Amino acid sequence: MASQKSIPKKLSFISIYFLGINGVIGSGTFLLPSVIYRYMNLSAVVVLLCTAVTVSLIALCYADMSSRFTGSGAAWLYSYHAFGRFTGYELGIFTWFLGCCTLSAEIVALLTTLKSFLPIFKNPVAYGIGAVGLILLFTLINFYGRSIVKVVNNVSAAAKILTLIIFIVVGVFFIHKANFTPIIPQVALKEPMPFFHHFGEAFTPIFYLFTGFSFLPIAAQQMNNPEKNIPRVLIAVMVSVTILDALMMAVAVGLAGTKLGGYSTPLANALGTAIGKWGYSIIIFGMLVSIFGVAFSASFNTPSLIASLDGMLPKFVGKKNRHDAPWVGIVLTSVLSALFSTQSYLFLVSCTVLASFIQYVPTILAVVKFEHTNQYPTHGFKLPGKYLIPGLALLVSCYMVTNFTSKTLLLGTVIAVLAAVAYFFIKGDRKYEEKHEKWLKELQAEGQKLK
Repeated sequence: MASQKSIPKKLSFISIYFLGINGVIGSGTFLLPSVIYRYMNLSAVVVLLCTAVTVSLIALCYADMSSRFTGSGAAWLYSYHAFGRFTGYELGIFTWFLGCCTLSAEIVALLTTLKSFLPIFKNPVAYGIGAVGLILLFTLINFYGRSIVKVVNNVSAAAKILTLIIFIVVGVFFIHKANFTPIIPQVALKEPMPFFHHFGEAFTPIFYLFTGFSFLPIAAQQMNNPEKNIPRVLIAVMVSVTILDALMMAVAVGLAGTKLGGYSTPLANALGTAIGKWGYSIIIFGMLVSIFGVAFSASFNTPSLIASLDGMLPKFVGKKNRHDAPWVGIVLTSVLSALFSTQSYLFLVSCTVLASFIQYVPTILAVVKFEHTNQYPTHGFKLPGKYLIPGLALLVSCYMVTNFTSKTLLLGTVIAVLAAVAYFFIKGDRKYEEKHEKWLKELQAEGQKLK
């Protein structure tokens, strides 16, 4: 009886949903509207909706794959089964490395925002102590497993959604119709090429507003019925975020007009201009909660990813404590993230951009392969259109390559090469293959029961 009580409860549907919301709505939601507006003015709302549809195609591929597998790891797990051990290993190491960058980027964004209220963080020593302090806080929370994780995650996600709703509901009463012009920049209407340039420049930051969904299936084993709940949550998260972002963008334009493009904190400045300092303070508070939520989500998902690689890395990497928390993965993630926190926000963001591309392409190709071979049947979710959605998603992902700088591509190459060299020196658990085969048979048997 005692052993049954000691088993940690797994994350429910609503907790998984809030985890997804936290992973998607981050600093970009509050900082990027000014960039988006500068390129497309009011038409940015239409571009946002178009981008949401294209990202949703990739999210549907993840929903398809998460319905086929119940194990943790997401993109690396899918690639492992589709293209072999080395491909899975490379993608796993690469995604974990960049997951640490995501955590560090949000911590840097959080401290940068705090500087406007607490000048002490302008001091490099205080800044460093703040970064380390935040990482230690996340480490302690994650050490105690899912019970605390669920509370912190649910509260931060709910506060984040509430802040956006307040901005939309209050802001709509202060909209000026005159601010809805111009609809599109005049320079973008002269010829097709300038238009496509402006569209692409707006598409890129909007695209990255949605990319956090890819980390949701990483901790699948810590969730209830992941093969059914994750696909549903992915769809629910994408729909929710699309509606909130579209309304947010429209209200922001209505409040600020052409001034929106010049704001450093566009939503806070827009509402502050309309109703005063208290409106500015509410959005800044929501922004801090939002960034904290994304950082927390990354601190929860990233250790689970490296722990899921225990069969291809030394066995101790996958060790868990009595709260079922991957404590070795948490420590490794915390150390690397602390080092990355010394880097600039823009550099860390560029790393997370590359991570998205690295995850998307193999996952989409895995969908195509399994759709053709039916090697791993879906459980509870079936991707419509056979090869149509994966094909379109692949085109969108390949378009991302045109947005990478040579420095970012060089960094990706260096990481891949170093991981490949390490692969031939690290001896994984020799029993992994036997354990893996046993797990596959259990999964296939489960799939037969669900048919």
